[in-house]
Amino acid sequence: MARLDGKVAFVTGAAGGIGRAIGLAMAREGAVVGMADINEPLLLETIAASGMATLHGYACNVADRQAVRQAIDAHVRAGGGLDILVNNAVRFHYGVLAEFPEDIASDMIDVGLKGVFWCLQAATPHLIARGGGSIINLSSIAVTMAIPKAAVYTSIKGAIDALTRQQAAELGPYGIRVNALAPGSVPTPGANSVIDAAGWQSRTGKSVLKRLPTAEEIADAAVFLSSGEARSITGVTLKIDAGMTVTGP
Repeated sequence: MARLDGKVAFVTGAAGGIGRAIGLAMAREGAVVGMADINEPLLLETIAASGMATLHGYACNVADRQAVRQAIDAHVRAGGGLDILVNNAVRFHYGVLAEFPEDIASDMIDVGLKGVFWCLQAATPHLIARGGGSIINLSSIAVTMAIPKAAVYTSIKGAIDALTRQQAAELGPYGIRVNALAPGSVPTPGANSVIDAAGWQSRTGKSVLKRLPTAEEIADAAVFLSSGEARSITGVTLKIDAGMTVTGP
């Protein structure tokens, strides 16, 4: 029996990278998975390439509160309920804070933080109706270590950690567990847009395992936190960084 048999999940930012890996892993473990992303062509390509009928695609900008509600409600109708929400959608941009463009900062906050608010609002009633469930927010090790030019990104992820603890306390009485995953530097198209070859080499060197985590390893942790094996785990931010933060800078 697969670990997520009978479960219904909704994953944002699922067309590629970590979101894609999480959606596919959950489907392999038996869940009916809603894959949401603003990039509809890539999303449809991802679903088609998977060959799995239990994946459902939703073109959705999580910064749009109404669009989020429509997508989650549609997936609830398709799957018969909702048990798992994964808030993964994010915007990447590094820059000196004193010179950071307002439009880019606003877009990052709209997607990376407000988008999580809207997903929580839309998903929570459905999770309560199922008698409980699992919410996973994507944080980052950037919260616990300074990264040059990452002030906006780090601020958003710090807020995600605080929100995770808050919602764990607020939703616990309904049987809903809320946790966060804090990946280290994972080579994905989004991360590659802000990290060059020298940056990747430096990050690998700081890892005590002398390697970087993969998107699939982050997905393994998401499956675990959504399964019965983690039934007493809530309010936790779990680092998956191959030991990058163990020894400090």
